[in-house]
Amino acid sequence: MEYRFVGRSDLKVSAISLGTATFGGGGDFYKAWGETDVNQARRLVDIALDAGVTLFDTADVYSKGLSEEILGQTIQGRRDRMLIATKAGFRMSDAPDDIGATRQHLVQACNASLQRLGVETIDLWQLHGFDMLTPLEETLAAVDELVRAGKVRYVGCSNYSGWQLMKAMALAGEHGWPKYIAHQVYYSLLARDVEWELIPLGQDQGVGTIVWSPLSAGMLSGKIGRHQPPPEGSRIASLGSRAIVMPDEQFFDLIDLLRAIAQAHSRPVSQIALNWLLRRPTVSSLVIGARTEAQLIENLSASDFELTPDEVAQLERASARDPVYPYWHQRSVYKERNPRLC
Repeated sequence: MEYRFVGRSDLKVSAISLGTATFGGGGDFYKAWGETDVNQARRLVDIALDAGVTLFDTADVYSKGLSEEILGQTIQGRRDRMLIATKAGFRMSDAPDDIGATRQHLVQACNASLQRLGVETIDLWQLHGFDMLTPLEETLAAVDELVRAGKVRYVGCSNYSGWQLMKAMALAGEHGWPKYIAHQVYYSLLARDVEWELIPLGQDQGVGTIVWSPLSAGMLSGKIGRHQPPPEGSRIASLGSRAIVMPDEQFFDLIDLLRAIAQAHSRPVSQIALNWLLRRPTVSSLVIGARTEAQLIENLSASDFELTPDEVAQLERASARDPVYPYWHQRSVYKERNPRLC
């Protein structure tokens, strides 16, 4: 297993981390992701630990706390080997204030996560989304309070836009509050939008990228392609997908290329897609979810080899998209002065 620092912090994590959204299966939405119970979860954690995984990612909203509870039961007796990341900010109940990034909600949410996980400190606590109704100063002051109380070690965010993340970094610096060390984002060969602004921002500000859904909900697993629909019972078959952001023919051509490269390396298609992503700037860890032991084992060794420069270039060309304004203008007019534009 490869290990990387998260941004410019001293937090070092495994390049592959285990995501636990499949734990619990509470409600129709998360049931389509998986229904992993405690015994199954303990086995997946065992496999991940044996492979060198150190980072385990969850969120309070996953099955309304059940994912955290199940992960918490697998932690007992080996807390020193596990870095725990969770998230807060999404709606947890019908109560009017049980949502968002207010001080009231964040303090309650953090305490509830600690209780469900059965730990005294969360290693990486992430704001799950940006709250447009709460002053960012209130949010960051609450985060500072939780860090000072020893309940949180490091803080990050998820699903922020560029200006939101930059404003948070600037305010934290101005007031001496903890800065976000990580931004958890959707990123894959099918979804490269983060390269337009968020990756350059991360390079400039020292924010590490933690990737959710690096296989685009299974679209890059190798099980879907030309004349090959999603397998029955899969999450894509149950819920559909918002992962395809390119024309169908471009997607099929990309899958054909992934399969050719996979054959050349005697590797599964999923490992090729993950390995490409691990070579991108600022990427600290890929969050891998798995319903089965076989799925997890297949993806855990995605960092154990290197694609050739030519293969990387082929994948970049095959997955390229025309950027929106102002990024196409910046690239075409002032490209030589913007070396960090991916």
